[in-house]
Amino acid sequence: MEKKKDTIKVEIHDADETLIYPLIHELLQDKNVAEARYITGHPQLDKPVLVVEVKEGKPQAALKKAAKSLANQFAEARQLVEKQLG
Repeated sequence: MEKKKDTIKVEIHDADETLIYPLIHELLQDKNVAEARYITGHPQLDKPVLVVEVKEGKPQAALKKAAKSLANQFAEARQLVEKQLG
């Protein structure tokens, strides 16, 4: 949607809290991220927007790093479950 030097606003289509809140949590673990928030607005009129603001670096890099970290965590969880199930 919008990209500035230290801020990015992204619409994530068909995303729900199951994806968004772990992503925000992961973003906030990054020392270079100043703010990560999800704006829902009106449910029928507005599209939800993820806003990431960084102290240093590029916001899109922070978002990619957080997404990759989450993907790795879910992959590890899947492997663990599959191992337990045999």
